[in-house]
Amino acid sequence: MLERCESAQERFNGVHQLVDRWLHERRKLVKAYAALIEQQNNPKRGPQKEFCQILVDYVSAGHFEIYEQLNQEAKAFNDERGLALAETIYPRISVITEAALAFNDHCDGKAHRPDCEKLAEEIKILGALLDERFELEDCLIEVLHSAHKQKEAAQA
Repeated sequence: MLERCESAQERFNGVHQLVDRWLHERRKLVKAYAALIEQQNNPKRGPQKEFCQILVDYVSAGHFEIYEQLNQEAKAFNDERGLALAETIYPRISVITEAALAFNDHCDGKAHRPDCEKLAEEIKILGALLDERFELEDCLIEVLHSAHKQKEAAQA
């Protein structure tokens, strides 16, 4: 998508809009998680299904869109420090993604009413992992995107 942009400014604004849209999706994910927490003692498929759908969309966007665009932006700014940091962060994000997808698969595979106690523990673990992931993503956004915004503004 952003590879077709003609100028650095156009590309930068495109990455900014992509990140903004993704952070909006994160807010939806957090709200869906809160709804899931409220229902954990009386699990219903509605909140669980909605949460899982948003979860999969969110982690997929990170891996297939956002991280690649942030890397491309860092490369465009010759940001070796940022790229090195990303190389250390991406493996942990990948582990968390696998855990999120496993949670989704586990929930999708339940044709019967899930065990409340086990589901509550899985939700709690996933919540802690998502919290960690959000911190890592914020670090990536700060280092690979926001820092370049300042450089772009200084050059203008």
